[in-house]
Amino acid sequence: MTLSVDLFFSFRSPYSYLALPKTKLIVEKYDLVVNARPVYPLAVRVPDFFKKTNPKFAAYVVRDSMRVAQSENIPFRFPRPDPIVQNMTTLEVAPEQPRIRRLTRLGAAAQEQGAGLAFITEVATMMWSGTVDNWHEGDHLAHAATRAGFDLAKLDATVAADPDHFEKIIAQNEADHAASGHWGVPTFVFEGEPFFGQDRIDLLVWRLKQKGLKER
Repeated sequence: MTLSVDLFFSFRSPYSYLALPKTKLIVEKYDLVVNARPVYPLAVRVPDFFKKTNPKFAAYVVRDSMRVAQSENIPFRFPRPDPIVQNMTTLEVAPEQPRIRRLTRLGAAAQEQGAGLAFITEVATMMWSGTVDNWHEGDHLAHAATRAGFDLAKLDATVAADPDHFEKIIAQNEADHAASGHWGVPTFVFEGEPFFGQDRIDLLVWRLKQKGLKER
């Protein structure tokens, strides 16, 4: 029996990106479906989060994500530009967020078509692997979408035709994410049990094997 796991993911989260290589491997190895369900980053969901948290938080995430990438040989560099419009000196988050809204809505459209994992993998890799500057310009995003099996122009048109529909999908993702018992990303959820972080994938596989996970 094919088992199914939800993956709550943010395009701004370095750990979400760093979870993808191992996620791809377990899907290839095991009879498993991973349903990628994009959510907005904390900077959008909770605009004053970074002002209230310990000021050392962001610096630690930068240091830690870089060493995780190095230890696992994952190409890594923070996206240029940041998908969130935020003043990193004052930590003020802009009210308009065109880049992350487009990305997350596109991810929701890919989710609805049953290929969310392929889409987030290709797009996040393009953004985070350090191979692309100005990922939001030119044909970078279009090529990533093509590699995932999508026509970006058609996907954009689908979202533009009914953006509220995709906002509702994102809102449902966020509600289900919160209901799982965690707020951070990446969070994998299996039968209501959350596994937070790219470093909990092995623990997730252990639980899945208890429930009958088999190799392909």
